[in-house]
Amino acid sequence: MPLSTEESGSIGAIGGYLLVDRLGSGGMGVVYLGRSASGRRVAVKVVHAQYAQDEEFRTRFRQEIAAARRVSGAFTAPVVDADPDAELPWMATLYVPGRTLDDLVAEQGALGGPGLRTLALGLVEALRDIHQAGVVHRDLKPSNVLMADDGPRVIDFGISRAADNEALTVTGRLIGTPPFMSPEQFASPKDVTAASDVFSLGSLLVYAATGNRPFEGGSPYMTGYQVVHEQPSLDGVPEPLLGIVERCLAKDPADRPRLDELQRLFRSLPDTADAVAVGGPPTVPGHRRHSRGAGDTTAAGHAGRGRRTRRLVVLGAILAVTGVSASMYHLKSSAQSGDAPPGASASASPAPALPTGWRPWQTQLTRTVRNDSSSINVDDVDAGCVSAGSALYCAGTGFTVARLDAASGRVAWRYGNSSQAAERPLGVRDGIVYTYEQPDEVYADQRVIALDADTGRRVWTREVSATARVALFDGGVLAMSDTAKEFVALDATTGKDLWRAPAKSSAGSLCAPVVLGDAPYGLCADANDPTKGSAGLLRFDPAGGTADALDPLPVSAAPLGTLAGGPLFALPKDTTGYQSDDAKDESYTALLRVNPNTGTATRIFLEGTPRGTPTVIDRTVYFVRPDGTVTAVDAANGTRLWQRDTQIENLSTPVRSATYDTVYLANRYGRLAALDQDTGAVRWTTPKLDDPGTSVQNTIPSVLLAYDAIVAVAGETAFSVSPVRGPTGETAN
Repeated sequence: MPLSTEESGSIGAIGGYLLVDRLGSGGMGVVYLGRSASGRRVAVKVVHAQYAQDEEFRTRFRQEIAAARRVSGAFTAPVVDADPDAELPWMATLYVPGRTLDDLVAEQGALGGPGLRTLALGLVEALRDIHQAGVVHRDLKPSNVLMADDGPRVIDFGISRAADNEALTVTGRLIGTPPFMSPEQFASPKDVTAASDVFSLGSLLVYAATGNRPFEGGSPYMTGYQVVHEQPSLDGVPEPLLGIVERCLAKDPADRPRLDELQRLFRSLPDTADAVAVGGPPTVPGHRRHSRGAGDTTAAGHAGRGRRTRRLVVLGAILAVTGVSASMYHLKSSAQSGDAPPGASASASPAPALPTGWRPWQTQLTRTVRNDSSSINVDDVDAGCVSAGSALYCAGTGFTVARLDAASGRVAWRYGNSSQAAERPLGVRDGIVYTYEQPDEVYADQRVIALDADTGRRVWTREVSATARVALFDGGVLAMSDTAKEFVALDATTGKDLWRAPAKSSAGSLCAPVVLGDAPYGLCADANDPTKGSAGLLRFDPAGGTADALDPLPVSAAPLGTLAGGPLFALPKDTTGYQSDDAKDESYTALLRVNPNTGTATRIFLEGTPRGTPTVIDRTVYFVRPDGTVTAVDAANGTRLWQRDTQIENLSTPVRSATYDTVYLANRYGRLAALDQDTGAVRWTTPKLDDPGTSVQNTIPSVLLAYDAIVAVAGETAFSVSPVRGPTGETAN
């Protein structure tokens, strides 16, 4: 498309390349057709102006350029020039005339015969060049394949990972595109290898051959569940390609063919259009075809149990529990800070109530693991803290949990000696800290441990199912049994069973626990197809476990917390497409408020369809988008209270200070933002930390209050600042 008048006037040329056409645009920038002085045509990717002002984004863009420059081959588009430090950062690659595979299939239908054979062989050669450069693409999909006259070209290395474990991410996106991701990208991102691209290749070739994706859920949640647990839909894939892609789509990376073998197999594909035969048994030697039966989902769920698999959604509503409940624990720990510190007034005052002797501090949440030389690098770890009085209990790298002094950041004790990066503790109750412990076996059941809050000594441990998150309720610990067939409530002091309840409802037997307003609930759906029907909501008697069935909910409902004592859920926009590549930027149309006495659910429609990760605090729901936009909605009537673009990406879930009527958020680089709770006006922000650690791209930021002191975690660093002052003691700006 031609350049707009504004583009022609404000840009015109960049880096010595005359911009002559607009090829397309995306969330991060615009791609132009450029021409050098000698006439060579290039594709110039220019970053949007709002991101050009963000040094964090520039860092990621430099990493993208470095990854792309490592790759050069006949079937990739090489980088020819770049300037990440320009006023508008840009990167130029060799221009490849041709449409994307996505556009080609949409316009002309599925490929066959020589076109399919050429595509398969070209992609194998492209992946060979990419992998030989020590890079895993991680986002091989139809829109990243250009169909040139002389063969396909693989583009866009923006979320690649190099062999040195340098993670590259794109703001607001899952690391990959769900229909074309591998199971390990969902279940264990740190273990992603070149075999992941082979799985994506299989999915891409199914799409090219049929026009349909092999995994097609109604949302990214459900597509991810299918990728990890279900067999692909391969109807219409012709032989002999059928047998080959089945092997590529093996759940276990070790079972997938290597690229040299794939090259030999793809050479056997027909090179004439009339040689295609559909259906029939597989012809690839040594491969057994899988069938999809009613019991496949359950069996796969048990086989895939593991620490990281627990983060995947088991159904739209239940997997929202994993992400949203973390925010609930986080907010709860902030509210349960214990009694006021000595000398502090219980009433609000202009001066902050801080832990005795408090000063701004920073503490590294890392410890070297003896006899373990492996690098520690985990994706999307929620390594935050919970608070109790003047103590903080924080997860970190090289240990499971540590107790920190909220006034100084000094470490009192650490528990555990693991090479895994630990997740935020569940909470603190009556002198006991509850957290997870990662077993050595990848697919083992997870362990819940209770530690003495003063000494770090283990009080008890229990194995529970890894298919669902554990939660604290008023009276115990709620989990799924190790068989995942029962809800189990554990005594908070001893770890012994308080009660058990069958994991089933009228909706089905695929269940997960959730705690709302300190009360135990269960969500269940159809184990054979959790994308259909409704989700059953069970309310348990905290003392005896008797279950009452409340009104069924839409299967995609995301639990937030409570409103006036009743469970509150958020309803994402119902779409069969992919409105967002990451649930962190989902659109929501309504809230569901459940009456705990009658069980009836009332729908509250939301003004303006807010997007982002929702968190409820008192009567307000805050939606936080990856681009830094925060929207506040009245939970009682759905009215938008305010919306603010903070200009700070990748913000945490918020915490609110009743003392200062301020909402605080942190980002993954340690920047803080303080927003007026009534108007959303930015009261102050802080610069990023000088050195938050090497895992900033892989750690979910968090913020809480210890009394009135702000405590945040970014990367491998915990730090504390005043709620009204910046890290230097001066008013932040």
